Amino acid sequence: MRGGGGGGVGIREEDKLDAESAKRVLRRAWWMLRPYRRGVIGGALLSVLWTATIVAGPFLVRYGIDKGLRQDDAGALNLAIGCFVGVTLLSYLSYRFLIVAVNQVGENFLRDLRTRVFDHLQALSMSFFDREKAGVVISRMTADVESLSELVQIGLIMFVSNALLLVITIIVLFAMSWQLALVCLVGLPIVVLASIRFQRQSNKAYLTVRDRVGQTLTSLQEGLSGVRVIQAFGREDVEVGRFGRRNKGLFDAHMRSVRISVWYFPIVELSGIAGTAAVVGIGGMFVRDGIVTLGTVAAFVLLLANLFEPVQQLSQLFNTLQSAGAALSKLFGLLDTPVEVDEHPGAVDLPRRGDIELEHVSFAYAGGAPVLRDVTLRIAAGERLALVGPTGAGKSTLAKLAARLYDPTEGRITYGGIDLRLATMRSLRERMVVVPQEGFLFNGTLADNVRIGRGDATDAEVADALRAVGAFERFASLPMGLQMPVNARGTRLSAGEKQLVSLARAALADPDVLVLDEATSSLDPGTEVLVEAAIERLMEGRTVVVIAHRLSTSQRADRVGVVVGGQLVELGTHDELVEQGGHYAALFASWAGGLARQ
Repeated sequence: MRGGGGGGVGIREEDKLDAESAKRVLRRAWWMLRPYRRGVIGGALLSVLWTATIVAGPFLVRYGIDKGLRQDDAGALNLAIGCFVGVTLLSYLSYRFLIVAVNQVGENFLRDLRTRVFDHLQALSMSFFDREKAGVVISRMTADVESLSELVQIGLIMFVSNALLLVITIIVLFAMSWQLALVCLVGLPIVVLASIRFQRQSNKAYLTVRDRVGQTLTSLQEGLSGVRVIQAFGREDVEVGRFGRRNKGLFDAHMRSVRISVWYFPIVELSGIAGTAAVVGIGGMFVRDGIVTLGTVAAFVLLLANLFEPVQQLSQLFNTLQSAGAALSKLFGLLDTPVEVDEHPGAVDLPRRGDIELEHVSFAYAGGAPVLRDVTLRIAAGERLALVGPTGAGKSTLAKLAARLYDPTEGRITYGGIDLRLATMRSLRERMVVVPQEGFLFNGTLADNVRIGRGDATDAEVADALRAVGAFERFASLPMGLQMPVNARGTRLSAGEKQLVSLARAALADPDVLVLDEATSSLDPGTEVLVEAAIERLMEGRTVVVIAHRLSTSQRADRVGVVVGGQLVELGTHDELVEQGGHYAALFASWAGGLARQ
């Protein structure tokens, strides 16, 4: 095995695994490899075979010299040459199949791991995504899996093969001549100590390089994304200077890693050359004295490369192994994250229609103060309830609890008399649909995005859903109609059109309960009228909980709930609450005054 190793991977101190953690990760990885153990065993056997062919070559050279040349035996020489050719061919084939076997097992493992992680992420509760940053979660599927890919593609083969080659070479050297073996091993401790020092220094250097690369890319991204602002305020020289400083820092970090390599690799080369010279010199004296044969000395010279280079390769691979182990540990940690909103054993289906009741409900996000306290509320089937209140009061949380995007910390929520925690997730999502404030569209066609409401819907049903919200003609007139690609996040559509697609999804799902985070608060007046008409169509005959950002919405609701400081402080019709002169009356007066000044 020749060539560079995985020294370009740095691992942070906090990511290093202790011995016990490493054992747990290895045991779990081995368990996940059970479906591919035949391939693992095959790869191990191929690695042993390949290592044997590498060591067999010098043995055949020894035999050819001692039996064929020294004893002038043409048959022995021909046999040595023929076997050497056969061993070379076997070495090529075994190494080729080894690469295929290891990569096949490794890529299958990574494929299964990616699928498991993604499936688990889709099942995790909203509270997980409230706690974790999106960038950190994405890095689990990108940077951490990439660390494992580097190990799978070449690192694992190099580590196992070089370790085997080092051990078998030492055994073979002592078996041929313990005297010459001791001569060879004189320089090995120097290489080992230099490799340990190189590993430690290179790890720090590569970490610095990685950090500087991140800083330089950040500066580049900001310079490109904000180029209009930069040019508008004449900040070109400042930004160029900042990028230049970060680029210089990256250059310095790279040169530091180069200087580390400059002192290390010559030591390995010098040790190999010195060892070869010692074997040739001392071995020549041993040949003269009859202690060893000339063929043995030749075999030693050839085997010396298998003694020093594996140590070099293993030192470079150490960081790759540690980085991969840390990445695997993080991925396993993600897989072990519990699903907080999960289906209860023996769950039952919810009835088609029913009242929603909140009984002394309190809620707090993980590690935080309560955002809702002792809320008791009954929403009758078919009723429209608007939730109003200042920002951060808890009205959105209350609506999400009603749709079981979260479970209450205290109390319970029932639908048709059944605790939502005891309901099947399938029936829960069929009965209740949440339409967020901003419509999110996936890469695909318009029809594909509407069909998210019900995956088995026909084209005709998709068209009917769009008609139900009054949007069919608008989308049918677009180029390619409902088959028009909308691109990722719906960049080809306006904000209002994206909301219409979200509403059509809800119409296609045909739920009994509709939870709306008022979908018109961020739209322009012209589009707002269109979306409001679609919402009115969608709400007909359904129980509706709407988070009202504009109090014109609460005027049209059957009842209004006022949430302040995590408590439901007022509940009644619009007219009743205005007459009471409380929180709602103050909010409505402020809102109406703002409209009058426009």
